[in-house]
Amino acid sequence: MSIAETIHSISTAEGGTTCVYRWEGALPKRGAVQIAHGMGEHALRYRPVAEALASAGYNIYANDHRGHGSLAAETGALGDFGPGGFPAVVADMVEVTGMARSELAGKPVVLLGHSMGSFAAQLYILDHSELLDGVALSGSTALDLLGAAATTGAWRLEDLNAAFEPARTPFDWLSRDAAEVDAYIADPLCGFNVTPESYASLFSIAARLATVSELKRIRHDLPMFLFSGDRDPVNANLAWFRPLLDRYREAGLTDVSWHVYGGARHEVLNETNRREVIVTLQAWIDRVTIRVPA
Repeated sequence: MSIAETIHSISTAEGGTTCVYRWEGALPKRGAVQIAHGMGEHALRYRPVAEALASAGYNIYANDHRGHGSLAAETGALGDFGPGGFPAVVADMVEVTGMARSELAGKPVVLLGHSMGSFAAQLYILDHSELLDGVALSGSTALDLLGAAATTGAWRLEDLNAAFEPARTPFDWLSRDAAEVDAYIADPLCGFNVTPESYASLFSIAARLATVSELKRIRHDLPMFLFSGDRDPVNANLAWFRPLLDRYREAGLTDVSWHVYGGARHEVLNETNRREVIVTLQAWIDRVTIRVPA
């Protein structure tokens, strides 16, 4: 099936521009999936996932976060969230949701966040859960526990490779698939670290994400799906994954499901078993969206 990929832009609150990619297939529209990418990468890395879901009847929207993607590279801003910090990253995502809802009026919208994008999704739903019909978190963790183990001023993505040393590359922690790791390293828009100020902004939201009274702001019937590899250093091989699950359930959310992939590392959507991962993800999206009245 032919999938149309188009590039759009939205204006930020400060008058800047955020690049948004959209994928659309020929089938009748079942809804939209919005993708929030991780740190040190960009939205186009999710093209295989987007095309698979677009082939199933979903419109896919994914923006390059502040400090990421080609526009940030052109302006020398890679790694810098800017004066709005991490909350402004989430504000951009809310605008993308609005774009999806305006184009697919009445259709459900599901947010898929990976890694840093999952932290953005965690913050998003504290204030805007009514805008979404489901949230999936990939490669996520309890941010406060990760922050307690990291030195925010000097921490680097490469530091996550420690558990895999001696390793072939500094990014073996991403996936068991060597070709995917090599493609990441060869991509000029991947592998960079955010600025110390941006790290500080990210970790500054951790307390909100762990506070019960804040989590109770999420509407209780919001479906959530958390999936991860059991060799993911971002959640310390699941040690910081389970507390995240428990917190949502303790906050009263009634539809929280999860899936752990044995042997998989951080980027489960780029793992050796990625076909299984995408099929499982789509099955959950199908379940969520079919419940929403047209």
